Amino acid sequence: MDAAGVSRPTDIDLDVDDATKLQALSIISEVSASLADEDDVEEMLGRFLGTMLRLAHASAGAVRVLTTDGRHLRLVGARGLPAEVVERERVVPIDCGQCGLAVSDNRTHYEIDLHDCAVRTGHAYFDRDCKAMVVVPLQHGGHLLGTYNLFLPEQFELPEEVVVLFRSIGEHLGMALENARLKRENLRIALMNERQMMAAEIHDSLAQTLAYMKMRVALLQDALADGEALRAGKYSGDVAQALDMAYGQLRELLTQFRNRMDPLGLAHALKEMAEGFQDRTGIALKFDNRVSDLRLSVDQEAQVFFIIQEALANVVRHSGATRAGLSLEGAGDYYMATVEDNGRGGQGFFAIANRTSGFEEHPRLRDHFGLAIMRERARKIGGRIEVANLPQGGFRVRLTFPVMALRSAA
Repeated sequence: MDAAGVSRPTDIDLDVDDATKLQALSIISEVSASLADEDDVEEMLGRFLGTMLRLAHASAGAVRVLTTDGRHLRLVGARGLPAEVVERERVVPIDCGQCGLAVSDNRTHYEIDLHDCAVRTGHAYFDRDCKAMVVVPLQHGGHLLGTYNLFLPEQFELPEEVVVLFRSIGEHLGMALENARLKRENLRIALMNERQMMAAEIHDSLAQTLAYMKMRVALLQDALADGEALRAGKYSGDVAQALDMAYGQLRELLTQFRNRMDPLGLAHALKEMAEGFQDRTGIALKFDNRVSDLRLSVDQEAQVFFIIQEALANVVRHSGATRAGLSLEGAGDYYMATVEDNGRGGQGFFAIANRTSGFEEHPRLRDHFGLAIMRERARKIGGRIEVANLPQGGFRVRLTFPVMALRSAA
């Protein structure tokens, strides 16, 4: 026992030797490597709990993470603790006892008096088997994200080198927790953007056709009430034609939703789409990629992919083409994606696209919606759509958009 009244067992060697230092470096290296590719951070925290116990010569331990309300710590892993203690310690207030002090000070705490823990859990473990506790906060950017609680069988101070090591490990694991939080937020944002994109596609295609059918049904009812068989027959034919169109649009939307953006990027997605295009449509498609490196955000790549997908869908639906070409090239601060075909061209296309109402032209209604969808997507990335009949016959759709479209838009 030293002058402070703290007993120090002789069977525990607390000197930080070379082997311990090598182990410490190995731990930090493993933590750093886990930051990028760890899918389950809480499981990783549980794995490192055993390492923390060995470094502190602790007999038991627990790891906790901050709850979403920011006011509690939730237990995600425990070793060596009685089952009754684990059950009572699943969620504790953030300001509870020594954990609360370590959180408020944002530094490793060493505590001998565990009377509060014994009272809170009502278990004899803290009086009989645990004589001291070390609390290591997990933090990043000055914000607490979790803690390690290490329970010691004897009362002895930790060497400063171990405290420094714990601080470093805590910072690295705190970074892992923060990365996991940001990843979850990004997934939520991506999911919301995907839902908004689907809603826009449904509104710009299927919903428009259904609105047209609703108006035609009202006219059909009026004609039937007036006993005008000729007019009723015309409106009945309009509804039937629009219903066929709506069914085709629904099938196309389902196909688009299944064929989402390739995780490997835009160039790979376009290559994959071109390779199977002829088997699906009977139209030979040549893909010419003249860009070695695409500097685009994920949202930009998705918008460009869907624009090209819509342009190729129009080739299949309306062109009567046997061949088509898709090219991707860079010109200064801009990229250009071009879809060309050897079909009938765009007769009537421009007139329909410029009308404010085109419901009388049922077969060409989709052309108008398709072009509107492409132009709206192009606007979101600071680009523009140009359409033209080719001198040798056929039709061209060209998307031009800046390299840093999001910055340009801002």
